[in-house]
Amino acid sequence: MNVLVSIIVPCFNQAHFLGEALRSVLNQTYENWECIIVNDGSPDNTREQALLWCNKDKRFKYLEKDNGGLSSARNAGIKNCVGEFVLPLDADDIIDETFLSKLVPFLELDKSLAIVSCYSKFFFKTTENIIHELKPIGTTYHAILYENSLIATSLYRKKCWEEVGGYDENMKKGFEDWEFWIAITKLGWTYKVLEEFLFFYRKQKQSMLIDTLENHRFTNMEYVFKKHKDIYLKHHDSTIDYLLYLLKNNNKKELKLKKSVPYIIAKILAKPFNLFKK
Repeated sequence: MNVLVSIIVPCFNQAHFLGEALRSVLNQTYENWECIIVNDGSPDNTREQALLWCNKDKRFKYLEKDNGGLSSARNAGIKNCVGEFVLPLDADDIIDETFLSKLVPFLELDKSLAIVSCYSKFFFKTTENIIHELKPIGTTYHAILYENSLIATSLYRKKCWEEVGGYDENMKKGFEDWEFWIAITKLGWTYKVLEEFLFFYRKQKQSMLIDTLENHRFTNMEYVFKKHKDIYLKHHDSTIDYLLYLLKNNNKKELKLKKSVPYIIAKILAKPFNLFKK
């Protein structure tokens, strides 16, 4: 296994977590890697933290740019990397020390594979405190057509990034990795999921993912559906079924909310104000 892997670590306001992520890179049993730390215009001490690691090991490299969002930061790092395989790693997440050793051989041996992923554990504060597990399935775009289960920190071929023009920098509110996987796999590439827990995702009370799911989910879905309408039209019936499912599920949640005690109390308390307004 002699393939160089380029690990891209964007960082914006997460210097306090950066050390843990980079230590998990340094601890890799697979040694042929470079790690590009991308300071995406962060106002904290990302620069100082990153340079400490660059001084520890020459395989760490530092890149600084104006803030442009996650897609922009990843693209900037990949443009400056020289590896044949790419691994995005967010600055607050952690990879198992055997991550590269176990995933790299799959891409090396199977030329039809674009992406290799794994099982994930979601943790709060420490990796001993696991609050959720994710076990993706599938091998083609059909399995991720409506909901993404592939983690952003999946290993893939750089030439696939080149084929689709990189991450979509218009997607500043999340789901950029889902759109990226769709773009690659709809070209006929396949992916593989190694059934081992090798990735640790840090769960925070407030995060970009939480904000995305709460406030931008449907806008992002609409963008992806329209951008890749060729495959969604190809699967017209199942797309309609999925959208109807979401609509029914949303109506059930709304009805349940209206029957809840807090909602009823709030409605009673608001009644005098509504009468006054009239």
